[in-house]
Amino acid sequence: MKILAITSCPNGIAHTYMAAENLQKAAAKLGIEMKVETQGSIGVENQLTEQDIREADGIIIAADKTVVKDRFVGKKLLVVGVQDGIRRPEELIQRVMKGNVPVHQAESRTAEGSSQENKPKQNPIYRHLMNGVSYMVPFIVIGGLLIAIALTIGGEKTPGGLVIPDGSFWKTVQDIGSASFTFMIPILAGFIAMSIADRPGLAPGMVGGFIAANGSFYGSEAGAGFIGGIIAGFLAGYVALGIRKMKVGRALQPIMPIIIIPVLASLIVGLIFVFVIGAPVAQLFEALTGWLAGMQGTSSILLALILGAMISFDMGGPVNKVAFLFGSAMIGEGNYEIMGPIAVAICIPPIGMGLAAMINKRKFAPAEREAGKATFTMGLFGITEGAIPFAAQDPLRVIPSIMVGSMVGSVIAMLGNVGDKVAHGGPIVAVLGAVDHVLMFFIAVIVGVAVSVVLVSLLKKDIAATVTPDAAGEAMPGHSTTGAGQSAITTTAVAESSVSTTVTSNGPAVSSQGIHIEKLTDIVTMDLINLDLEGTTRDAVVDEMIGALERTGAVSSASDFKQAILAREEEGSTGIGMNIAIPHGKSEAVLKPSVVFGIKQGGVDWNSADGSEAKLIFMIAVPRNSKENAHLKVLQMLSRKLMDDHFREALLAVTTKEEAYQLLDQVH
Repeated sequence: MKILAITSCPNGIAHTYMAAENLQKAAAKLGIEMKVETQGSIGVENQLTEQDIREADGIIIAADKTVVKDRFVGKKLLVVGVQDGIRRPEELIQRVMKGNVPVHQAESRTAEGSSQENKPKQNPIYRHLMNGVSYMVPFIVIGGLLIAIALTIGGEKTPGGLVIPDGSFWKTVQDIGSASFTFMIPILAGFIAMSIADRPGLAPGMVGGFIAANGSFYGSEAGAGFIGGIIAGFLAGYVALGIRKMKVGRALQPIMPIIIIPVLASLIVGLIFVFVIGAPVAQLFEALTGWLAGMQGTSSILLALILGAMISFDMGGPVNKVAFLFGSAMIGEGNYEIMGPIAVAICIPPIGMGLAAMINKRKFAPAEREAGKATFTMGLFGITEGAIPFAAQDPLRVIPSIMVGSMVGSVIAMLGNVGDKVAHGGPIVAVLGAVDHVLMFFIAVIVGVAVSVVLVSLLKKDIAATVTPDAAGEAMPGHSTTGAGQSAITTTAVAESSVSTTVTSNGPAVSSQGIHIEKLTDIVTMDLINLDLEGTTRDAVVDEMIGALERTGAVSSASDFKQAILAREEEGSTGIGMNIAIPHGKSEAVLKPSVVFGIKQGGVDWNSADGSEAKLIFMIAVPRNSKENAHLKVLQMLSRKLMDDHFREALLAVTTKEEAYQLLDQVH
């Protein structure tokens, strides 16, 4: 008998490979031929071929993220969570052997729905939304930064705004950035729909997102923005899912996912948006524009409050556009004091969210803090869309925070008689001399940003309280308490650094800082092995192991590297269970990639996922400017090998450093 498997976890690091290793071990024990495809952070490895699938008697998918199943039509398919692959591999294989598994059909989700235990623990709406956001973010970053560069270097002040001359090189750069922005909402909607209905939902979602973003379909200059894109994505996903569940004849089954579902779902979503959702949206924004025009001469503070709220509500969407176009029209009439508050409000959401992400480690994961740098930069150039990923991920906390900040900044600008002679916003217009009362402009921005940062910091939950045990572990691996997807915004957005690997016959090879890592002992020395750790608490053990790094010249500052280690622990314990802990950190204090191995026979409390005390402890130290994510590959190597019960027992039984080194030499 031949069984295939796929393993994958939210961030594709430890649990992906732990599940793969345990499934392979269980198959060997049961005398079953098994091949496991891993869909990890470095991509697909050991990919299943058409011949593998044709010859297979059954397939097991142990994953906590979407895995495309179209290639398994007609095969017995068991879908479970990645933790089941780690903890119950023999049981899963025996279920397939006994035939107690449904056959996967193209038009149904029977395999996925066969067991309630297989459903993800996190909120499904949130998971679908995060899938869309994660794919959307790179388009925002590309578009925002290219436009910002073009405006800064090639922009010229004109009565109609900050303009780049046609035919210039920088106009081409701006056009490339604008092209990236046009994909933003269709990508968001498409991958939300794909998360709901798998591949058949992708095209309808993107079509719906395109219609949402282009108000010309329903008579609106601004379109429905990213909020409309979210609506289109969920609508397309559930429409496609509904069509997919319809019972059809055998003759139609093969064309359902490639013709019938995409065409029908796209038509339904498009018609709903054009005739049901779009027309009221267009009428609403026409009414808003007229209402704003009628407010001239009334309370300037009330007008500033309304404009600030509108600008930050949907960050480049239709509400934002109404306020922006109103301010632009006032410039044409010689009234610059309407555009001044708008110019302030435009930059507060991205600057505020970027700053909050960079300084607040308890509320934002490391990858989000990296994304915050790009968001902050976009804010300096008046690109409000930079805040969209944060708002889309947590709208109920983020949007009110940035709205209040923008409203405060807008009012201060109105009271300070801040004017703006060009149809653009952000500090860039002040630097280029388009703003009246520059000092008040910057005071308004600083106060508004401060309000947003304080509010979002108070409203957002600590990341340890918003990540599921299964999902949080993959960030290192480790363990946290609830919810999921907190780091999805940056899974594809702004990774810590690019991953570049080579797969050798013995396993993954990594090059970092000039050191070629093919096995663990390439970065472990005798001096970094401690068979009798003295510390009785986690922090004491951390100090002890960092001391070994400092003595061998691997780190320049023990205190700085300890901050990196403890910052990682705050996000979720690096105790992965089975008496194992793998603390790790990237820091400028690390001079060369190194791993410290220590044994604590009595165990130390590491808040492990299974409640076990840590006895085998591996500390991974990687330079901050490492060109590759060496720590991810080291984690992969360790995760696989440490699933071997005999290997763990042998490590705990060693009496000399030489014995330990020989065993660690097997980790590759």
